[in-house]
Amino acid sequence: MPHAHTIEANPHWLPLNPRRSLGHIPGQRGWPVVGNTFEVLKDPLAFQRKMVARYGPVYRSNSFGGDSVVLLGADANELVLFDKDKNFSSEQGWGPVLNLLFPRGLMLMDFEKHRQDRKALSVAFKPEPMRHYAAELDRGIAAAVAGWENRPIRFYDAIKKLSLDLAAESFLGVPLGEEADRINQAFTDEVRASVAVVRSPLPGTMMRRGVEARAYLVDYFRREIPARRTGTGHDFFSQFCRATDEAGQPLSDDAIIDHMNFLMMAAHDTITSSATSLVMLLGRHAEWQERLRAEVLSLGRNDDHVGYDDLDRLVLTEYAFKEALRVMPPVPSIPRRAMRDFSFGGYDIPAGTFVGVNVAYTHHMAEHWPDPDRFDPMRFAPENARGRHRFAWVPFGGGAHMCIGLHFATMQIRLLIAHVLRRYRIELDEGSGADWAIFPIPRPKDGLPLKLVPMS
Repeated sequence: MPHAHTIEANPHWLPLNPRRSLGHIPGQRGWPVVGNTFEVLKDPLAFQRKMVARYGPVYRSNSFGGDSVVLLGADANELVLFDKDKNFSSEQGWGPVLNLLFPRGLMLMDFEKHRQDRKALSVAFKPEPMRHYAAELDRGIAAAVAGWENRPIRFYDAIKKLSLDLAAESFLGVPLGEEADRINQAFTDEVRASVAVVRSPLPGTMMRRGVEARAYLVDYFRREIPARRTGTGHDFFSQFCRATDEAGQPLSDDAIIDHMNFLMMAAHDTITSSATSLVMLLGRHAEWQERLRAEVLSLGRNDDHVGYDDLDRLVLTEYAFKEALRVMPPVPSIPRRAMRDFSFGGYDIPAGTFVGVNVAYTHHMAEHWPDPDRFDPMRFAPENARGRHRFAWVPFGGGAHMCIGLHFATMQIRLLIAHVLRRYRIELDEGSGADWAIFPIPRPKDGLPLKLVPMS
């Protein structure tokens, strides 16, 4: 996603390029003002395929407020995400879209500052805290899943509520109680505002609701920080409050707030999306549902819990999760901004250009994924993955900005699937999940109605 003219850039950002600087790149500008935005929102994969058929895997597009150059394929992913020459700014790529909502979050940092803050935050993702989170997630998931028995539910809505409650437990260390609904709505408003066509927080706009939601969350986090700095909690928030930088100094209140605001959003919205797509695919493919259930039962547990040390035995479950992320990545495209001139695909692209790589497109390229529309978790078995381009599968990004929470997400999904399949058979309603909204984070428009039928 490129820049939005109405959002003020940070002082160190490169100035906007004149439009003619990209005139040699083939492409289209679309409608006046909105460009290609509505076409991208309606069906991004179809739009990508149309543009590739017309212009090739490097093309110019105008969406979400300005011109960008889209680079498609695994080689493009490696160039931009691995970024060995430190040429592509994540801050200046995501910033124009997210600066009013998630400023200075880890994803909106570059190079040395990003490295320093990521190192400070990584204390919360070490083995001992992860074991603690696993026990809390296990209890919370078991209790929630038990209440889903044999009644129609909209799975997306149910898992979104559960994901927020779990994020509150693991990230905040407290049950949210009466504030749960307002916090959930605040995160929803922030995420929706991130792809609003009107990019200024004018009264009555989606962006205004998003900015107000951020203000509420900032106040919530700020009230909690003093007690967390001197406490002994194991949750992410408490650990961030006690974390120190390389000079031994604690993170500032503002830094903690910005990181919590971003990570809480990422922790529950992306997991909600990926859990929903996996459950949908298992509901459509009964044979894989049975294979994963057999794997879960092979753990031999009869106490309605899954231990942290059991998780690595759920190998097929991990393959299925990876395949669901291939089919429906929760972050369909990743923006960056070129800091220096570079060349790719036969084109010279100037410094200051907004650049996008498309995860969803690469995940459906037949050259990497034979019969790409088929659900086949065994693509990720070692013997089948051998020789595949390492940037053909990038649902968690890549390089220095590889998602810091990827192991937490995988752990939570393994626990969820173990509890669901141990108890239930997934039965989708007819046509359930047939139509998805892809931006800002994929979700089924119907909420994925289904029934969980007890196995005994």
